[in-house]
Amino acid sequence: QVQLVESGGGLVQAGGSLRLSCAASGRTFSRYAMGWFRQAPGKEREFVAGISRSGGTTYYPDSVKGRFTISRDNAKNTVYLQMNSLKPEDTAVYYCAAESSTFYSSSDYYTAGRYSYWGQGTQVTVAS
Repeated sequence: QVQLVESGGGLVQAGGSLRLSCAASGRTFSRYAMGWFRQAPGKEREFVAGISRSGGTTYYPDSVKGRFTISRDNAKNTVYLQMNSLKPEDTAVYYCAAESSTFYSSSDYYTAGRYSYWGQGTQVTVAS
């Protein structure tokens, strides 16, 4: 129903910045809650940011709060993840995800299993 394509990953030195984009194809993008997750080798998939349908509410874990900012432009069917002050531990494949059903609580944004659609991911490598 919706396809997601991430872009913007790459190699950056510690302390640097990157902006990831997630382009969605679909007629009702504004009906989807969106999230960003990341997965490093040998580790579980980890929530990094979530945003409500309108963009009015955002969610972050403590590990990225104050450094990462999620935003969306519904007119462009695109979600962004601005990453500043990057650390080596941010190195991972970053995925965007979408869900059309209503989330019952803020914890839904944090749960990978609550999202129905996923992109293929983009590699972010932070060198020390």
